[in-house]
Amino acid sequence: MPYIQNSDADRKAMLQAVGVDSLDDLFAAIPKNLQVDGELTIEEGLSEAELLRHMDALAAPNQPAAGACFLGGGFYDHSYPALVDHLMQRSEFLTAYTPYQPECSQGTLQWIYEFQTMIAEFCGTEVANASMYDGASAAAEAALMALGMTRRNKVVVSAGLHPHTRETILTYLKHLAAEVVEAPLVDGVTDWQDCIDEQTAAVLVQQPNFLGNIETMAAVVDQAKQVKALSVASIYPVAMGLLQSPGQLGFDIVVGDGQSLGVPLGYGGPSFGFFAASQKAVRKLPGRLVGISTDTEGRRAYTLTFQTREQHIRREKATSNICTNNALIALRGCIHMAALGPEGLEEVACVSRQRTLEMVQVLEAAGFPRAFPRQSFFNEVAFLAPSEDVLLRYKKALKENNLFGVLPLAPYYSGMENMFTMACTEKTLPADIQRLGTIAASLMQQEVVR
Repeated sequence: MPYIQNSDADRKAMLQAVGVDSLDDLFAAIPKNLQVDGELTIEEGLSEAELLRHMDALAAPNQPAAGACFLGGGFYDHSYPALVDHLMQRSEFLTAYTPYQPECSQGTLQWIYEFQTMIAEFCGTEVANASMYDGASAAAEAALMALGMTRRNKVVVSAGLHPHTRETILTYLKHLAAEVVEAPLVDGVTDWQDCIDEQTAAVLVQQPNFLGNIETMAAVVDQAKQVKALSVASIYPVAMGLLQSPGQLGFDIVVGDGQSLGVPLGYGGPSFGFFAASQKAVRKLPGRLVGISTDTEGRRAYTLTFQTREQHIRREKATSNICTNNALIALRGCIHMAALGPEGLEEVACVSRQRTLEMVQVLEAAGFPRAFPRQSFFNEVAFLAPSEDVLLRYKKALKENNLFGVLPLAPYYSGMENMFTMACTEKTLPADIQRLGTIAASLMQQEVVR
């Protein structure tokens, strides 16, 4: 073990302390066929210049969506004010002291408190926590919290929930005595028939769903209440500029991913999740929660409160093993929301929706009809291609013209081999939408000739 700076005497003392005579005895419990026989095949070390060149080569396949981006599926190319980058990089935030000791971190606690307030406002709930790792972990934590609060073992998940989120929920609950039931999609929206019963702890739905379609949310709340299950909504924050907030509709828990709130695409991360709920669930919230009070001199003071994390003394009673928040990225969301305000969020939503309507008109005229024409949508739409080959050729043609779009649905859903989604945001230019249509029309013309 030359890479560990211990002398022979050090190693002998440690082996004696654990009650074995040699390293072979220490690893005896590991089957021989799993042990490495001989030296590890590790290449020689690199110089700094060589290492940088190697890392550049590894990173080269990652290409940013530098042109017009029509990709969606959970991450969207929204704009954000320049002050988001400027304020986030101030040393007070980049080097902020951890809020475990409130007397040293009032500034950090204050912005987290403001963040919680804004999240709760657009979710329509009474409380929100200090953020989660991402939207997927927030949804999984909601399912976990519902199991604990209801003492039941069944979670009903819409098939319209983001595929990665569904996988995360399955991972969370894999080793618990819990059943995860997936409610299927019918004509692009969730069919809850015969899925929800008296054993259901939580019902999870996404708004808009992964296909871009608008779900009927009030019906979800009603069905959950009938069996005394908790209703959980995973939302796209920008859509709340036009749609009614889940909290106002009666949802018990509202979660989501905050990437659209001032966070760049960043090759898929990092982002932050948010978690909001009704007041009755405040003592069960995972992660951090900042409260406001007064100190001994009557001054306003912020502190962490209602903490239910695993490092507390009674760890067996902890409601979650989430012990922190994505502080610096959540700060971006806080600054972004403060800069936009409710009217700004509504404007972003309206422009995104308008650009999407224009895109639908152009692509349908070119020969790509909507896959679910009877459903309402926000800023993402599922289209139908004549074949999977045409779908892939369209994606390639867009990329060659510095346009990024076409998210195939086949990897996520059976029976959707010829379907793909496209999304618009307030950054989308009408000229780029016209280019989408021109390329699509040319491709379809070639298909006719073939």
